Amino acid sequence: MKNTFRLITFCLSVFLMTSTSAIATEPPGLNENIAAAIKAGNSKELAAFFGSTVEIILPGSDGAFSKAQAEMIMKNFFSKTPPLSFTVNQKGNSAGGAQFIIGTYKSKSETLNVYILMKPVSNQLMIQQIHFEAD
Repeated sequence: MKNTFRLITFCLSVFLMTSTSAIATEPPGLNENIAAAIKAGNSKELAAFFGSTVEIILPGSDGAFSKAQAEMIMKNFFSKTPPLSFTVNQKGNSAGGAQFIIGTYKSKSETLNVYILMKPVSNQLMIQQIHFEAD
């Protein structure tokens, strides 16, 4: 009886620790919130998910920027190329805790493939790379 109780307690503890870490690294709706920010062309909402440094690739420019600089670059991009739509085509994760989103960004003048890489920072997923590239 004692061993059964210990086994049940151990299994329950492992389950709770696994569930807690999953919740801490990916808040509910993270991918949806990022997609909504891009779809709305809202650089401020998007920047809430940026890490301290973000690699940005846009048509005609690229580099690694601070969170504040990255927000301004995305604001400029969204004002010059306002979104008509943004569709998430694929999302996934790696064993190391990184996650990605692949999508399609449509504006009046062009359609761009979007690649977003998020990595855990202080037990929270943050955007480390965001690429908008032509087909």
